[in-house]
Amino acid sequence: MSTKKLFIGGLAWATDDNSLRDAFSHYGNVTDAIVLRDRETGRSRGFGFVTFSSAEEADAAVDGLNEQEIDGRHVRVQPATERRGF
Repeated sequence: MSTKKLFIGGLAWATDDNSLRDAFSHYGNVTDAIVLRDRETGRSRGFGFVTFSSAEEADAAVDGLNEQEIDGRHVRVQPATERRGF
């Protein structure tokens, strides 16, 4: 079984790991959900990542939630790309 990670952009400041997981769990088995936070302030950086246990579930989440509202903000949902080098 292959996991698939999604990038979620445009998150509300109030969205946390749990509410992000809850929003995406309707589409399948979420193995990880994280909202990135500023190291200094701890405030949300407005984006996060959700990992599904299968590509089919992740694809369903992209279709179902891209440009939809989570916590009062329209979010962008797309497959995550790997970061390479700096």
